[in-house]
Amino acid sequence: MMAQLRLEIVTPDKLVLSQDVDYVGAPGLLGEFGIMANHIPFLSALGIGSLMYKLDGKAHYVFIAGGFAEVSGNKVTILAEVAERPEDIDIERARKAQDRAKQRVERERDKVDFARAQAAMQRAFYRMRVRENAVSLGSSTH
Repeated sequence: MMAQLRLEIVTPDKLVLSQDVDYVGAPGLLGEFGIMANHIPFLSALGIGSLMYKLDGKAHYVFIAGGFAEVSGNKVTILAEVAERPEDIDIERARKAQDRAKQRVERERDKVDFARAQAAMQRAFYRMRVRENAVSLGSSTH
């Protein structure tokens, strides 16, 4: 059995996940990074995307947006502004948000709100991706 590490995903509202896992991959602001047991201490700002963790050879996904990741000892703490497990993602709502964001991006291309519209579009895209990955893998829990 592979050495494990504790993954905790926390938002300002709640503890989203606390699980012993084999691997964590997350979207850092400067690119994706991966963590396994016995990793050196590490701190990174988080972007928007899919956090993936492996448990018993199976991949699981959590949507995250913003915040920080800290690795210390055999523990990965994700302090996220937003974190949603696949079963908590409303795919229709995410599709509608993506459509609204696309329209805003087209309308706001030359205005200050362009970056906000792009970020909204990115959040909707990754929410749908996390949900669809979980459905296609048949693992919407954990």
